[in-house]
Amino acid sequence: MIGFSLIAPGMDAFAKLAGAAIPVGETLAFRFGIQALLLLPLALALGLITRQSPNAVLWHFIRAALILLATGFFFTALKVMPIADAIAIFFVEPFILTLFGAVFLGETIGWRRVLACAIGFAGAMLVIRPSFAAFGPVALFPLGTAVTFALYMIVNRRTARDQHPVEIQAWTALAACALILPLLIAFQGSGFQPLDPVMPEGRYWFYLAGVGVIASISHLCVSGALRFAPASTVAPLQYLEIIAATGLGYMIFADLPDTQTFVGIAIIISSGLFVIWRENKAPDMDPTPATRAAPTSPRPGKI
Repeated sequence: MIGFSLIAPGMDAFAKLAGAAIPVGETLAFRFGIQALLLLPLALALGLITRQSPNAVLWHFIRAALILLATGFFFTALKVMPIADAIAIFFVEPFILTLFGAVFLGETIGWRRVLACAIGFAGAMLVIRPSFAAFGPVALFPLGTAVTFALYMIVNRRTARDQHPVEIQAWTALAACALILPLLIAFQGSGFQPLDPVMPEGRYWFYLAGVGVIASISHLCVSGALRFAPASTVAPLQYLEIIAATGLGYMIFADLPDTQTFVGIAIIISSGLFVIWRENKAPDMDPTPATRAAPTSPRPGKI
């Protein structure tokens, strides 16, 4: 999980660099295309590919649509926002996931976790307000990422209990390609910048390859972590990602969050860690822990 947290912001940096000349839809195609090319052979070699029923195929496409939206929101925000600011806003996702778990899955959450979620959202507003003033409505896109990714995780909980994570992500990446590539073909020459593909030149091939390769490697790191420890155990380490993103953003783009943003980040992390702590205590209080929400999960760029 430490490996994931330290290398994952590299994918965001490559996406931000590519965004100077490459449409978001094209970056998404490379991101999921490379993941499919890397994970499908791996799943085959490990004997993880199984025959998919029509119902399973449908859910793969639903997952793919949600993760495409989530990643598209995030990559669009990165075109103008500092990496650390976008990631900090996204980190309200564990709070949204906790609340969605109660609404859609009937999971029980106490008033302490509800209060921690509210405080976490207040911290996010400290990050969003100056970003909104500086960048306009695009500052809300990481919040859109958090909502769509929380829905993606809810779908995973309902449908992905009997398949290996590598197999799921290989099929989901393939389904994502099947959704995004026809859109790029349809919008070619349309002038609609997010989906009108261009021929990459020079270093932009390297940036796009970096997005896909780092996304796939970080996914394998997360899969390995979750095979050996519960999500609630490794989740606190994910907050190292904000530190790594801040350092990388400063080194590459000379972006450094202001004081208000740092305060908001501190509130989000503190609230998130409290939610995780309550999740870890829950087995002592809840006789049916299998129905509880996992407190956090890797960002869409890493899935």
